[in-house]
Amino acid sequence: MPAIDFAAFVNELATVSGETILPFFRTALSIEDKGRPGSFDPVTAADHAAETAMRALIRRTFPDHGIIGEEYGQERADAEYVWVLDPIDGTKSFISGMPAWGTLIGLLRSGEPVFGMMSQPFTRERFSGGGGAARYRGPAGERDLRARPCARLSEAVLFTTSPRLMNDADRNSFGRVEDAVRLSRYGGDCYAYCMLAAGHVDLVIETELKPYDVLPLVPIIAGAGGMITSWEGGAPHAGGRVIAAGDKRMHKAAIELLKG
Repeated sequence: MPAIDFAAFVNELATVSGETILPFFRTALSIEDKGRPGSFDPVTAADHAAETAMRALIRRTFPDHGIIGEEYGQERADAEYVWVLDPIDGTKSFISGMPAWGTLIGLLRSGEPVFGMMSQPFTRERFSGGGGAARYRGPAGERDLRARPCARLSEAVLFTTSPRLMNDADRNSFGRVEDAVRLSRYGGDCYAYCMLAAGHVDLVIETELKPYDVLPLVPIIAGAGGMITSWEGGAPHAGGRVIAAGDKRMHKAAIELLKG
């Protein structure tokens, strides 16, 4: 079954998750900390409720498919088709009332990401990718997503969620790239990657990512003509240290600086 056949269902998942999450946004909701000592990794009832709703819809529609989710782990992860869910990527922004968060929905076939969506229900935007193309749908209408050309680091816009999430060595490596670019900004989580696909950002560099943070974004960035890899240039599927670039020349230059 081609990935494009799943597009309508992915939109249904996004609608269900958005309807579940929005009643919680900018309210006095309770927050749990699932982080290790010395770190803060928040989770809310909205995260749990949205993933529960999406899992129920997947099980009902595609009972033979697997699921990997941030909040409830894996089931049938060895299936041919596996859904990857991050109900709220950017929970720290979510609990702060900031709109730089989104629901990530990905579909793997035989371990490879073939379709992905980032849905931001508050701004009513959806960024999707699959089959070698990427699309935007939002209040301004629909259009193709295309990463922009950028040949030199000195002209680049760089995003990371926060250098404080990096260990000392990685922060030093990131700093070499940050010193070379035109503009560096912090925050954004999944939204920064979608702005790269839309042609507004040139680089996103992060560490300590999980597979569900990355896999749904791969088809969006690739479909927009960008690149997303590990810092070593390999597949980013396992998460960890990840770099996304809108231009292959930018990707190469940034990796050279990351390596020192």
